[in-house]
Amino acid sequence: MDMLKEMAIFAQVVDSGGFSAAARHLGVTTSAVSRHVARLEAHLGGRLLLRTTRALSLTELGEQVHVACARMLSTAREVHAMAGSYSARPNGVIRVSAPVVFGQTWLAPRLPDFLAKYPEVDVRLTLIDRTVDLAEDGVDLAIRIARDLSPGLAARPLCAMRYVLVASPAYLARHGTPAAPDDLPSHACCYLGYGSFGPDWRLERGADCVDIRVASRLTINNSAAIVTLAEAGGAIGLVPDFAARAALDAGRLQQLLPDWEFDAPYTGSIHAVYTPGRHLALKVRALIDYLVQSV
Repeated sequence: MDMLKEMAIFAQVVDSGGFSAAARHLGVTTSAVSRHVARLEAHLGGRLLLRTTRALSLTELGEQVHVACARMLSTAREVHAMAGSYSARPNGVIRVSAPVVFGQTWLAPRLPDFLAKYPEVDVRLTLIDRTVDLAEDGVDLAIRIARDLSPGLAARPLCAMRYVLVASPAYLARHGTPAAPDDLPSHACCYLGYGSFGPDWRLERGADCVDIRVASRLTINNSAAIVTLAEAGGAIGLVPDFAARAALDAGRLQQLLPDWEFDAPYTGSIHAVYTPGRHLALKVRALIDYLVQSV
């Protein structure tokens, strides 16, 4: 049993990126964490971590052991979920992952009402723009924006999304309002600027399809920042509709060419994904149902 505890603490050290951070998360001293890891290394007969004053890295043995520890913790959470699924009321901690801007603008504003409805549930929300591994990262529920979801996961659609062009009334007063896609190359436009979000745009309207090249002097890899730029009158912004919704509703931005659709890589539905199983924890089911009903 002591070794199981040592494995859990070792996994926390790796996931936290250091002994001090792991100690704060676990509510123990840094020296206690160090002792547990040292005992695990003694049990296994090899070094798991390479420690310097500035960095922490895994040895080859450490990488293999961390994968096994993450699997063990995932199994433990599943066992705990089996019990939670039979509880009279949702309770416990839900670990949720979401893309940064979607989490800021859509998900986070909905969580206070959920917490008020379920006072025995705590939410640990991590905003990160990468696809997390639910088992290895210890995530109960992840929000995915993608056309194709990873196999082996269960999913519930939350809402649809599309990319929209937005500009401030001040920008349009100075530069005019584009009436067709072919007008856009003569305007200052701002977009994400990475991957498929480059200067070559394809817009569709029914059977019509237009390919244009919109070179930009400024790209920003964050949709919320593009919205801020557009509100300031700096450019026409290409952003997900959820990122611009508040500014559109308040009249700070106007949508341009609303009849045209962008052929963007992440259009479609936004899903809540989770590990399938016979015993989905009641707390997770409650959050999924709440998010679906809140749309």
